[in-house]
Amino acid sequence: IALRAGARSPYAPVDELHPEDFVEVLPVDKDDAKKRTRKQRKEADEAPVRVTIDAEGLADRILRVPVPPANMGHLTVGDERIYWVQSADPESSGDLMAASIGRLDVEAETLVEGVDDYELSADLSTLLVVGADGPYLLDAGAEEGADLSDAAVDLSSWEFVVDPREEWRQMFEESWRLERDYFYDPGMHGVDWTAIRERYRPLVARVRDRSELSDLVAQMVSELSALHTFVYGGDARLGNDFVTPATLGASLARDEAAGGWRVTSLPKFDPDRPAERPPLAVPGSEVAVGELITAIDGVPSLSVSDTAELLRGKAGEQVLLHVRGLPPEKGRKPAPERDVVVVPIDPWDAWSQRYTSWEETRRARVETAGNGRIGYIHLRAMGAEDIAAWTAAYLPVFDREALIVDVRHNGGGSIDSWILRRLAVKPWMYWSQRDGEPTDWNPQYAFRGHLIVLCDANTGSDGEAFAEGFRRLGLGKVVGTRTWGGEIWLSSSNVLVDGGIATAAEYGVYGPEGTWLIEGRGVEPDVVVDNLPRATFDGGDTQLDTAVRMLLEQLVKEPVIVPAQPAWPDKSR
Repeated sequence: IALRAGARSPYAPVDELHPEDFVEVLPVDKDDAKKRTRKQRKEADEAPVRVTIDAEGLADRILRVPVPPANMGHLTVGDERIYWVQSADPESSGDLMAASIGRLDVEAETLVEGVDDYELSADLSTLLVVGADGPYLLDAGAEEGADLSDAAVDLSSWEFVVDPREEWRQMFEESWRLERDYFYDPGMHGVDWTAIRERYRPLVARVRDRSELSDLVAQMVSELSALHTFVYGGDARLGNDFVTPATLGASLARDEAAGGWRVTSLPKFDPDRPAERPPLAVPGSEVAVGELITAIDGVPSLSVSDTAELLRGKAGEQVLLHVRGLPPEKGRKPAPERDVVVVPIDPWDAWSQRYTSWEETRRARVETAGNGRIGYIHLRAMGAEDIAAWTAAYLPVFDREALIVDVRHNGGGSIDSWILRRLAVKPWMYWSQRDGEPTDWNPQYAFRGHLIVLCDANTGSDGEAFAEGFRRLGLGKVVGTRTWGGEIWLSSSNVLVDGGIATAAEYGVYGPEGTWLIEGRGVEPDVVVDNLPRATFDGGDTQLDTAVRMLLEQLVKEPVIVPAQPAWPDKSR
């Protein structure tokens, strides 16, 4: 930004009217540059600093730095260059970039790849780079592809004396203060927040590890009676005996008579996503339902009470199974025994695969019961990655007569408005072609049929906002049970010194009628339907079946048809 009217951009080309503005950045001796920088700063510190700003028209004097647009952050200005971190994905590491401040050949240079963060020293001579297997100390004038071999900072001999009890006391006070400063209601829901601190403070002296501190802080912040108040993270220590379990991602049953563990079921999966196949369904490693696993890495499988004992610490590693094929039946020869190499997965991936199996069985259930007229979409959450999940599920069914959007178990996020906008838009123009019915319309991929949303007690946060917005916008009925009830949103930015947090609920939500929404109560469905435990265990899904039945009945009363094409125009005159 040009602080004074008439000031020219340092990147503007030199011209005859302004020859004094010419700046050419030339390579100089680094030691001389450091000395000159220190001298210049000393002189600048001694001289009085006078900054004149022409406030009028300031916003109109924004100037562009002539480098290609990208995902940029952490901009810093040095003596002769600007620095920033650039990445394709904001959630991952980026590259430390630099560009000279001058009028000739301004180009963005990649100084260091895989950077988490960096800082420019106070005298503008040195860069501290974190990440890329660092930290590193680089000269501020380092060139593209800087050699890091001599720049690493050796921290192996660093030692700090820490009194955990002092840290715990500090973190308790900080948790209390950050909750006070971040909570959306300055009145703290009517709670005397100072009195709460005095009530819990004596218990800090009895804390003996970080987990106990988390328990204490959780009790304290729970006095606010607000959801989205989570306590997690921090310097919780694990013992040396901690072992990551692994699994074959299948249901197994012990079969003493047969001499092994029999595969009783495999999760269903989307064949278009081969990376998400269960270990026993990967081509070349297939083990079918009904087959018997008699040994794992040479150890008899019946020698342990659970196969997990033979898979401890082996997630992501190759494991050798000895498998006995399906028992012989009429017209089928006995399958020979064989060895199979598989790669077990960790429990989180196994959970995700079971979840995918649940989704696929719901989709197939709707496809069959709805006779191909009803589409089905399930959203696990409302995060950035769920935009891709929505698109992959929506595009194959956008032209169906009806659609079920299932947000049961939804963990929340922030894309409810993005989805609601797409569901609220209706076609206003159809495309015709020589043969057949119209296959598209404007807006493209707008949904023109009937809609139902499914929710339950595990629908949380943005999943609840979606369900409530869906109903308030009149898009259709909400079916299921009352939702979680957490609608004071948060940024999770009030982090403690050890990386732990007691999140503060920061953004309350209210409706145009002037009442707080959802928090502490949840979204009330239009049609209350519960999935009873035994029926659900046996494979039933009453909520889904009800939604299908309602939509089929609605299609009888209100058919969804493509408007008839008008007669072809006669332009013979």
